[in-house]
Amino acid sequence: MKRLLIFLPYVPYPLMRGTYQRVFHLAEELGSHFQLDLFCLSSDPGDMEHLPKFEAFCNRVHFEPFQNVPWAPFFTDRIWHPLPVTVRHWWSEKVLQSLREFTRGQDYQIVDFCDLVLWPYIKEVFPNHPARVMDRSRVDWLYQTEVLQTLRQGWLAKLKASENLHKIAKLEREVRNELALTVVCGPDDKTFLESKLGASERVFVLPNGANVGFFNADEWPPAPTAFPSALFCGALDYTPNTDGLSWYFETIHPLVLAKRPDFKVILVGKNPTDQVRRFASLPSVDFAGEVPDVRPYYQKAWMQMVPLRIGGGTRLKIAEGLAMANPVVSTTLGAQGLELYDSEHLLLADTPQDFADAMIRYADDAALRSDHGAAGRQRILDVYTWGALGRRLADRFSSLSSSAS
Repeated sequence: MKRLLIFLPYVPYPLMRGTYQRVFHLAEELGSHFQLDLFCLSSDPGDMEHLPKFEAFCNRVHFEPFQNVPWAPFFTDRIWHPLPVTVRHWWSEKVLQSLREFTRGQDYQIVDFCDLVLWPYIKEVFPNHPARVMDRSRVDWLYQTEVLQTLRQGWLAKLKASENLHKIAKLEREVRNELALTVVCGPDDKTFLESKLGASERVFVLPNGANVGFFNADEWPPAPTAFPSALFCGALDYTPNTDGLSWYFETIHPLVLAKRPDFKVILVGKNPTDQVRRFASLPSVDFAGEVPDVRPYYQKAWMQMVPLRIGGGTRLKIAEGLAMANPVVSTTLGAQGLELYDSEHLLLADTPQDFADAMIRYADDAALRSDHGAAGRQRILDVYTWGALGRRLADRFSSLSSSAS
């Protein structure tokens, strides 16, 4: 059996983040195709209790204690350093030494690492490896570009963002020439990279999926609230989510309430910012905060809303919600990477009025909600299970290691 190293900047468990869902389930499937060694940075001593979850499908596992270094001061340090500060934030000489020790004497056919922040380690430990792969939960170059273009920021924040983007772009060009493969979550990520760096067969799109055994509409059939409701589920301190919620509550929610005054938003997620807490205090919002299980909320919401304006990376909530037969209203950007079709599997809308109209359309038509929920669920079952996606990745890795040998 071919040998694979996976290097992660976190321990992807418990599965409370979209990125963790993707990384854990794909690693679990890869463990059935390769002899897998796993090296994770661990910022929480409690991570060790999850070690058996990984030992079940890994050959060797190491959780390396780690804390991010402080952010460098801008004018006296950061601006003069060649690396982006968002990458330097993850650097540790101790981690480098531990990674060398863990991998010493090991013959890996593939070295897989998650995200650009780990590239400096890979460059040092595996300088000439022919099959280095970066699996990207998001493309930071795209993400930071959209943040800069979308958010209202002062001049200093814009200066810092522009400075970091310039260095990110330089590092991306270096990585493009060094890697055998880059795995991205959606075609928008691939399109962005190729618009900047040129077309490449070494960019592989692997979308996100759902754990359909866990998110199972047969076991959790719809049990809608007495009032029309829309679920928003996600980390409430993550910039794309907080921006999307601001856009929704400031421009869309009043339009919805004008037509359906009884409409409520069910807000689920951890670490709400002060701004999100203000939205959560509205009488038309049911705020649940962090919950141990999101399935009861998918079960009772009439629909799920995904008002994202900043893209890139994971879109797991749509796949999970549809696996629960919960219909979705999303921006086109929010649903990118999933081959779902407007008015067949979900409703897509990109202006405040269109988004509000789509939500009202679902609120007024139970049959349409049921039809789209069923069609969306079938699409997830046919294409977007983690088992099917993991096998696609394993096949791509196998062909990569064969050509490199």
